[in-house]
Order: sequence, then structure tokens, then C-alpha cells
Amino acid sequence: MRKNQLLAYLKGACSGRRYTVKGAELEQVLHLSGTDLRKLVNRLRQDGVPVCSSRDGYFYARTAGEVYTTILQLQAMVRGLEAAIHGLESALEQFGEPCGASDETRQSGPGGEEGGG
Repeated sequence: MRKNQLLAYLKGACSGRRYTVKGAELEQVLHLSGTDLRKLVNRLRQDGVPVCSSRDGYFYARTAGEVYTTILQLQAMVRGLEAAIHGLESALEQFGEPCGASDETRQSGPGGEEGGG
């Protein structure tokens, strides 16, 4: 439901880069948290919906160039995340751990809590 509301809003009011809307405004209008907004945008993109973004906010693409620019931004983010992962894997050596999960993380799961969560 919220996904459809977001899509309708972007298509209706934010069609094209020149009509970019800030994330905070979308959060307020659609009564979403920032986390929920980003999750919905991700789901729409996974469904093939051309939701684009820039430093200024989100918009519904009108051109292939707008989509391509967002793809390039996302690829840059992926490279940054991969570099951070590599750095953290290197940091494991400080704890006497090889690159990869330790027994503790395998047993406790994400967040270090028993049972994974």
C-alpha cells in the first residue's frame, strides 16, 4: 500500500529531475520514517520502477539519462561499501581473526546477540 502511495506521489508530483523532492518531505507527506522510505525506494527499483535520486532528493525518471545517472551513483556506493568491508576484514587481524566470520559471530548472528537478533 505505502509502496503504491510513494509511486503515485513521485509519478504525479516529481516527474523528472527538475521536480526532485527531499526525502524529509516524502517522509512527512507519506508518514514514513527515513528507513522505511529508503526500503520502499529500493523495492520499487527492484521491481523495475525508475525511481531516481540525487543529493537533492528523489524523483521519477523521465529520461534514460536520469536513470543512468542514478545507476552510476549506486555503483559508486557499492564500491564504497566494498572498500569499507575490505577495511573491516583487515581490522579482524587486530583480534587475531582471519578474514571471515569468527566463531562468536557465527554463533550469535548479526548484532552480536544470541539467536541473531
